Amino acid sequence: MAEEVDMSSRNVIVTGAAPHSIGYETAKILASWGATVVVTSTHNIELMESSLKRDLRIIGADEKKITAHTLDLCDVGSVNNFTTWYQKNYNDQLHVLINNAGIHKNILNPRKKPPMTKDGFEIHWRTNFLGTFHLTSLLLPILKQNGLENGDARIINVTSHLHDRVKNKSMFNDDRGYHSWDAYGLSKLALIHFTFEIQRRFAKKYNLQSAAVHPGSVMTNLTQIKEFEGKIGYLLNQICSSLASFVLLRPIFGAQTSVMCASKYPLQGGNYYARCEIVESSDETKDQKVSKLLWDNSDAWVKTLVKNSRDGHE
Repeated sequence: MAEEVDMSSRNVIVTGAAPHSIGYETAKILASWGATVVVTSTHNIELMESSLKRDLRIIGADEKKITAHTLDLCDVGSVNNFTTWYQKNYNDQLHVLINNAGIHKNILNPRKKPPMTKDGFEIHWRTNFLGTFHLTSLLLPILKQNGLENGDARIINVTSHLHDRVKNKSMFNDDRGYHSWDAYGLSKLALIHFTFEIQRRFAKKYNLQSAAVHPGSVMTNLTQIKEFEGKIGYLLNQICSSLASFVLLRPIFGAQTSVMCASKYPLQGGNYYARCEIVESSDETKDQKVSKLLWDNSDAWVKTLVKNSRDGHE
């Protein structure tokens, strides 16, 4: 469990904080410790915010510490709008970015045809990695600024032990048959490379630390099984969810490593954490050439978004 830290001078963003999620519990804990927290979700923003405020009131914490805003990582306009809104309303003050939002589709039927986004990407890659890279890129200037001014800024990427299912080559040329668990693992492998590259590029010069987090196997919205249809399907879904609840962690426990990495000082950045400790990630994550190539390719893609946005505006 993470030990309580005074976060009253810290501004934090937690993406993917819908009720019953790891992000929800992460945000609630950090706000109860005094942090000013902005939470995001793709929908039901009012419900998310009112639920968090209610929970803070119940434990005697300041409900004004929580604000919610919509964010869809697959939507370029949504990411742009969120970052513009944040910078305007919080005067470029950001100390911790927790990239918690993510999806895992077709858990029980993983060999379905790859689900694609409107802009032509496999959905796990687009949401879990590219969307996170885009958001982080837009927020990097103020994170570096706050790292310099305060001596400590952080980016926490929520990943998964499933990153060890896949190899680096699959990020650039995957000729295997589709499997949603591999697609999910690939997006999390990319996030770990991203984490380590942030540390190499910005830690020393800007006091910007990064950490990759495996929260454990947690009973969240991602694991709420809804694969079956009809009346019998409803019953099967309920049975699957009940069985899962016996073997999966509650979200409050899954949040602990993210909370620890967001609050403990000093943080040993550039590492992969689980159960609030540094653990070993797969050998694939240690290839710095791959990390750099992935960064360069992703950064080039983000630059096309900026150019297209400017051209469209003109």
